[in-house]
Amino acid sequence: MAVTRGTTRRTGLRTVAAAAVAIPVLGAVRSSGPRTREASGRPRPAPAVPPLDVMTFNLRFPSTAEPHSWPTRRPVMRALLRAAAPHVIGTQEGEPPQLRDIEADLGPHYAWIGRGRGGGDEESMAVFYDTRRLEPVEHAHFWLSDTPAVRGSNTWGAAYPRMVTWVRFRDVTAGGREFCLLNTHLDNESQYARLRSVSLIAARTARFDPSLPLVVTGDFNAVAHRDPVYDALLATGLVDTWDTARRRGAGYGTYHGYRELTPGGARIDWILVRPGVTVHRAWVDTFSLDGRFPSDHLPVCATLGLG
Repeated sequence: MAVTRGTTRRTGLRTVAAAAVAIPVLGAVRSSGPRTREASGRPRPAPAVPPLDVMTFNLRFPSTAEPHSWPTRRPVMRALLRAAAPHVIGTQEGEPPQLRDIEADLGPHYAWIGRGRGGGDEESMAVFYDTRRLEPVEHAHFWLSDTPAVRGSNTWGAAYPRMVTWVRFRDVTAGGREFCLLNTHLDNESQYARLRSVSLIAARTARFDPSLPLVVTGDFNAVAHRDPVYDALLATGLVDTWDTARRRGAGYGTYHGYRELTPGGARIDWILVRPGVTVHRAWVDTFSLDGRFPSDHLPVCATLGLG
């Protein structure tokens, strides 16, 4: 499934074919509006760009096993997402029926972009977005392998095929300002595959327009500050929103497996950004309902200033 109805009904979205996985310079079609001037003839100051709320969330695939089946977890997921109301969410592990449930529960102002990773299942790196705030300009998918254009490819010994979904968004509330979001889920078993994946992601993001803000979301299956995978990503110039936030909530291990939360535990789900992005706040959302969690991961959130 390439995109939901919410994306396909929007004009102006240019989908990059999976076969053409080489990523273009994303600034090639950046929009520009006429400059406005004060009555005195001086340029009018640009309007302030409102903060952008970003979430990364491993949804946990729609298992039928109790006590954590998807039908049991769905009401908790609905309550969490409606309360948080992020402008954009990078998700991992979601499958089409589950993603359609989430779209319905978020309400009519959300849509999503995603494609099943192949290789025997339809898990995707779906990106949800608030259509009142964001308009996708283009998007593409590539696989974390030696053959990134081949759906379901897995050449580095990963336990499962792994992939990336990226989107270039236009912020309709900020004068059409654009930014890129890249969402991924690295392998849970092979460190070699994780390191090769990071190398490919670095090579691809290096082709993005350097003037555009970049946000990277994902479940990296590597502990921040304690793993070469983390070091390799930060070596590309990205910064960790958790470390650079002006305000930060309490830290928790982001994978809890439906067990008691671990204060200060291993943080394997991250939001990274290019330098120049202001991080107003970062936090881990510990929402539960009647003792139930919506997933075996906690979502990580950040409020960003892209202007």
